[in-house]
Amino acid sequence: MRQLLSTKSIKVLHEQESSGNQLRRALGWGHLTLLGIGGIIGTGIFVLTGTAAANYAGPALPLSFIVAGIGCTLAALCYAEFAAMIPVSGSAYSYSYATLGEAVAWFIGWNLVLEYLLAVATVSVGWSGYAVSLLDQLHVHVPAALSNAPLGVPMGSKEGLDIVRTGAVVNVPAIVIVAVIATICYIGIKQSAAFNAVIVAIKVTVVVLFILFGVSFIQTSNWHPFVPPNTGEFGVFGLSGIMRAAGVIFFAYIGFDAVSTAAQETRNPQRDMPIGIIASLIICTILYVIVSTILTGMVSYKQLDVAAPVALALDHYPALRWLGIPVKLGAVCGMTSVMLVMTIAQARIFFAMARDGLLPSFFGRVHPRFRTPSTGTAITGVVAAIIGGLFPVDILGEMVAIGTLSAFVTVCLGVLVLRRTRPDLPRPFRAPAARFTCIAGAIVCFSMMASLGTATWLRLIIWTVIGVLIYALYGYSHSKVRAENGAAGAASPAPSR
Repeated sequence: MRQLLSTKSIKVLHEQESSGNQLRRALGWGHLTLLGIGGIIGTGIFVLTGTAAANYAGPALPLSFIVAGIGCTLAALCYAEFAAMIPVSGSAYSYSYATLGEAVAWFIGWNLVLEYLLAVATVSVGWSGYAVSLLDQLHVHVPAALSNAPLGVPMGSKEGLDIVRTGAVVNVPAIVIVAVIATICYIGIKQSAAFNAVIVAIKVTVVVLFILFGVSFIQTSNWHPFVPPNTGEFGVFGLSGIMRAAGVIFFAYIGFDAVSTAAQETRNPQRDMPIGIIASLIICTILYVIVSTILTGMVSYKQLDVAAPVALALDHYPALRWLGIPVKLGAVCGMTSVMLVMTIAQARIFFAMARDGLLPSFFGRVHPRFRTPSTGTAITGVVAAIIGGLFPVDILGEMVAIGTLSAFVTVCLGVLVLRRTRPDLPRPFRAPAARFTCIAGAIVCFSMMASLGTATWLRLIIWTVIGVLIYALYGYSHSKVRAENGAAGAASPAPSR
C-alpha cells in the first residue's frame, strides 16, 4: 500500500527533464496556442454537434457547450497551475504522480491512453467521412465497403451494448490518414507545429466564414421550443438532455490538455504553458457557442443527426451551397490537426510512463536524429489505424470523453491536495479561488461523466481492469520509484535492539 501511494519528488521530475532523453525545445506560447486550437476544433464542431442536438439537447445545444466549456475552463486553470509548477512531459499523469501517488498516476496515465490514442482513431473516422464526401463532390468515388467501419451499433440500441457487422470491409481512408500523421510526428516537433499552424489557419477561416454567412439565414422558429421537453428517458431532451449533450460534445474540447504534454519541448514552459492552455480554450469556446447557435437556427435540430451537420445546413440554402466545398475542406483540415496534436500527446504519455518504468523501456526511445519519441509515435499510429479502420465514431467518441473527464477530475483534486501538502512550492501561475475552482471543476466534470451511457461506463470498467492487470504484472515490479525506495530502505542502518 505504501508503494501504491508513493509520490515522485518534483525535484526528481525536473532532473529527469534536464537529463537523459532530452527532447528538442522549439515551442513558444504562440505554437502552444495553435496546438491547442488545432487539438480542439475538429470532430466536435463538424460532426458531434448534429448528433448532440438531434438526440439530446435540441436548440439548447449552446447551453451544453457552455456547461462543457465551464468544466473545461475550471480544469484548464488547474492544468495551467500544474504545467507552470511542474513543466514536464506526461501531463496529468506526471502531475498525479507528484501529488496523489503511483496507483492514481497509473490509472490516469492509462486513461490518457484511452483519451489520446482513441481520439486519433475517432477523428480518423470523421475525417474519412468528410474526405469521401469531398471526393464525391469532385467526382472521385470511394466504395462504401472501403470507407466505412465493418463494426457498428444496430439501430434501436440506445446504450450501444450490441456490436454487429455492417457489411463493410475496412475504413481505408481512416487508416491512410493516421499513417500520414504518424509519419509527420515521427520526423519532428518543429515540423509538426509548422504544419499545424497552416491547418489551423485554414479551418478557423472556414468556421468564421460559416458564422458570417450563416447568421443571415437563421430562422428563429427553429429555436422553439429552445429546451424540448424530456421524453421520459434520462438524457433525452430537457435538463438531463443538456447535461448528456455536454458529456458527448465534451469530446470537442479535448486538445487544450494535450498542450501540457509538450512541456519538455517548450522554451519557457512556466510562462508559455498557461498562456497556451487558457488562450486556446477561450477562443474555441466562443467559436463553439456561436456556431452551435447559428447551426440550430438555420436547420431544425431534428434534421441534424447526420455525419456532416454543418454541410447539411449549407446545402439547405441554395445561396450558401458554394460554401460546401470550403467547409468540407475546412473539416478535413480541422480533423487533420486534431489527429496531429493527439498523436504528439500520446507518444509523450508513453515516453513519460516508460521513463518511470511503468511501461517497457522501448516506449521511451528517442530518435537520435529527430529527437522525438519515435517508438511511441509508431505504436500510436499502428494501433490508432487499426481501431479507426474497424470501429464507428459514436462508440469511440464517448470512450474518449469518459477517459478525458476522469483525468480532469483527478487534476482538479490534485491541485487542491498539493496546495495543502506543499504550500511552499513556487507557483508561477496560481488557479484563482482554488477551493472553489478545484471542487467545482471536479463536480462539473464528474457530472458529465455520470451523464454518459451504461455501455460507456461498462467499457471504462473493462479498460480499467486491463490496466490494473498490466500494472500488476509489469508496472509494479519495474517501477523506478519502487526500486529507489527499496534501495533507500536497504541503505538505511538497521534499528538498534
